[in-house]
Amino acid sequence: MAQDPPVQDLMNYEALAQDALRGVAKAALKRAASPEGLPGAHHLYVTFKTDAVGVSGPNDLLSRYPDEMTIVLQHQYWDLAPGETFFSVTLQFGGQPKRLSVPYAAITRFYDPSVQFLLQFEAPPSAPQEVNATVAEAVEAKPEAPAKSGDATVVSLDQFRKK
Repeated sequence: MAQDPPVQDLMNYEALAQDALRGVAKAALKRAASPEGLPGAHHLYVTFKTDAVGVSGPNDLLSRYPDEMTIVLQHQYWDLAPGETFFSVTLQFGGQPKRLSVPYAAITRFYDPSVQFLLQFEAPPSAPQEVNATVAEAVEAKPEAPAKSGDATVVSLDQFRKK
């Protein structure tokens, strides 16, 4: 009797589930960013791969954590801005405010110890060093003066391409 070949998951359900669960983390960060902030005793530990594509922050900080970093959002965080694909936040490190931007795809662990809620995610692939350095430079760069109404703005993407 011949066996049927194993069925291949062409829908990639594992990746779909990971994305859906990252949506829970995103929704919680949006709640934390609201004017009311985190309710009650809730606070968030967010662990992410510092070498993942799109992670940006001060080089001195990220170099201290070359693989993973955990940040805590409880009492002292500022300018939390959850976007569609990443969030940014300012935290104090050594008494100095530092801004981090983290794609949701870079998150490996999301934990709220007040209610023992934990999500763990598969680690994303690492980015080549020059990609994250270029992204960090672009985030830190000051924006140009806005174009006059009716003028077209041309943006070169060459700086973001792998060479």
